[in-house]
Parts: sequence; C-alpha cells; structure tokens
Amino acid sequence: MILKYLKHFAIAATSWALTSSEDDILVGGQAVIEGVMMRSPKAYSVAVRRQDGTVKVMKEALLTMGEKWKIFKVPFIRGMGVLGQALVLGIRALRFSAEEALAEENAKKGAAKPEKDAAQVSSWLIAGNLVLALGINILLFFGLPLLITRVLQTQIGFDNSIVFNGIDGLFRVLIFVTFIYSVSWMKDMNRVFQYHGAEHKTVYNFESRQPLSVIAAQKFSTLHPRCGTSFLLVVAIVSILVFSIAHFDTFTGKLLARIVLLPLIVGISYEIIRYSAKHPKSLLRIVTLPGLLLQKITTQPPDDSQVEIAIKALEEALAVENPNRVLEATSAV
Repeated sequence: MILKYLKHFAIAATSWALTSSEDDILVGGQAVIEGVMMRSPKAYSVAVRRQDGTVKVMKEALLTMGEKWKIFKVPFIRGMGVLGQALVLGIRALRFSAEEALAEENAKKGAAKPEKDAAQVSSWLIAGNLVLALGINILLFFGLPLLITRVLQTQIGFDNSIVFNGIDGLFRVLIFVTFIYSVSWMKDMNRVFQYHGAEHKTVYNFESRQPLSVIAAQKFSTLHPRCGTSFLLVVAIVSILVFSIAHFDTFTGKLLARIVLLPLIVGISYEIIRYSAKHPKSLLRIVTLPGLLLQKITTQPPDDSQVEIAIKALEEALAVENPNRVLEATSAV
C-alpha cells in the first residue's frame, strides 16, 4: 500500500512536467499510469492499456477557457486559462488511469470492488496526493531556494535584487532537476516517462501532417519544445526578471510574492513557449533549449505498444471533435 501511494504521489508531483501545452491550433497531452491523455482543440481522450492487453478509453468534448470566458483570449492571460484547464484535465486523466490500475489489482486478488467504491478510493488517493504535492512543490521549489539564498545573502552580504533573484532562480532549477532525476530512478516512473516519449512522438507525427501510425511516429524525437518540462524552465527564467522588479525586503514578503505573482509569470512564459513553437527559427526558441535537454530525463524511448496507446488517445480525441478528420488522417495507416 505504501509503495502504491508513493507511485501515485510521484506521478501527481511530476504531472506538471509531463504535460504539453496546447492552444487553438496545436495538440498536446500528458502521460498517465500505463497510458496517455491527448487533447485536441475541442476534445480530449485518455487511453490506458490493462495488463490483459485490452485498452480502456475515456473521451469527452470540451470548450476552451477562451470560449467560456473571453478574458482568457487576451494575451498573457490566456496562458493561465490553458494551464488551469490542462491541470484539471490532467487530474481527470490520472484519476481514470488510477481507477483502472486499482480495478486490475482488485481483480487479481479475487476481491473486486464495485466500480463506485474503486472510483471513490482513487478519487481520494489522487486528491490527497495532489494537495500534498502542491504543498511540497511550493516548499521545495519556492521556499527552499529562497531560504538558501537568504542564508547566502546573510553570509556574503550582497544587496543587488537581480543577483539575489538570479541565485534564487539557479537554486530553484538545481532543486527541480535533482528532484526529476531522483524520481526517474523509480521503475514505475520510468514507464510513465516512456509513455511521455510516446506522447511527444505522436504529437510530432500529427504536426507533420503524415498519417498517424506507429512506424511514422517512431521516427520522431521524444523531445518537444511545448513540453511541461521546457515550460517550467522558462518559468524559472522569467521569474528571475519578474521577482527582480517586484522587490520585497522581508523573507515572508518574497515568499508570498513568488506565489501571488506566479499567474503573471505563467502568462508570460506561455506566450514565449507559444511563439517559439510556431516560429522555430526565432531567437526565443533558444529559451526552450535547456528544457529540451532536461526532457532526456522526463522522456524515454517508448516501445511500439506504448506508441499505439498514444495514437489511440489522439485518434479518439480527434474523433470526438471531427469524425471525418480522423478517417482522412488514418486512411493510409
């Protein structure tokens, strides 16, 4: 039970790094437990492979945040809506994959529980892990770097705001990379990272306008500039500039500023990622390069069966949005 809890916590804590951003043109997704969630502009789907080889799918049409509220169409604000909706969909996807995993374990023990009970257990499990992960992420990636930098400031005696926030940002990145690298040693997380790679390959396949197929997808890289891993490193860079402008002297003021100003930083970072994805030759693409290097940890080469799941998830999402579009895209598979 403890190992199961740690596995779900690790996935919940790193879900922000396993998510690809999407907008009104592009597709994206997220790796989950033995599966992939894929998001198209107007729908999403989660495909999970069970140990008996069968594939379970959950799919649904949806509206973007910009379609629900016009304010989320405004540049620098739309990124908050995209990220918020991505997190909500990520929670649903994790819950679905967790339910399937728990159902299989119960079936093996010969004590299968009613679906309602399994859903309730997984809901509490995912919710508890997300709350715990959020608290630990704030302390680990905001509180701890700030505390270390504050101690160094006391010992060395520097007062420059840019220097302070530069050191703080450096420690934030180092802690983030160390955390991701440590988690990657977990066997179950390595499987999730393989599905993460499958998701990226499938997105590349779709963006290339080639028919979706395992053979075609496997030719592409597992590294993608719109990945949540790249996004978080862009956030770290942007935060250095924002925190340098919004200057606070006290430790409490600095910590609260890092939480309150996070939506603004997310909005700016999203615009950078969005622009660089649509303009590969622009200078802003350089900002995403460190994230691509870090994806060598958060993505692993998938096998064909994992790519099949990613393609299945994308096809199902596209089918909800436009059935004719899927038939055309897969006619040559």
